Amino acid sequence: MHERGRYDKETIHVGHLIEGRPVVIPTFHWRVGDTVFWHGSSASRMVRANAAGGQVCLTVTIMDGYVLARSGYNHSVNYRSVMCFGTPRLVTDPDETMATLKAFMDKLVPGRWEGLRPPNEREMKATAVLAMEIDEASAKVRAAPPGDDPGDETWPIWGGVLPVHTAAGAPEPDKYVEGRFEAPATPFAKR
Repeated sequence: MHERGRYDKETIHVGHLIEGRPVVIPTFHWRVGDTVFWHGSSASRMVRANAAGGQVCLTVTIMDGYVLARSGYNHSVNYRSVMCFGTPRLVTDPDETMATLKAFMDKLVPGRWEGLRPPNEREMKATAVLAMEIDEASAKVRAAPPGDDPGDETWPIWGGVLPVHTAAGAPEPDKYVEGRFEAPATPFAKR
């Protein structure tokens, strides 16, 4: 619905053509300013296709709740979604690659990069980073109760929103931790 469209940069926080076919591959992505980055294997078709200079559409959707109306037609979901369009480029400068990977890690777990073993030459060669200046973006957001038709409001069935939340569970240390280290605090970790 057109009224759910959002076009301001404050709201905006990858489908690819590979061998002539549209393909959508889940990837981790991160944003620095108006540039979106994602990574993959240096040998992947996705990286080669994106580095060739064609336009892509990067999409993200978060579902916030099931909207239960009093007719099947008016059921919906509350969500936040964004589509970013642009032409990706392969990041080839080693310093830029390292800086973007650090930014990625620090978005996942703030401050973790500093304690990690530095990436070795084999890992850096196997990892490709793509950067895309956001040429155009649009977001759609639905955050509302059911839109029942007039007269349906009193139909004898429950109506409303069943919220959906994505949350990380309690940290599960591997066998090498042996209680020597505390799990990192992240915006997602449950304590």
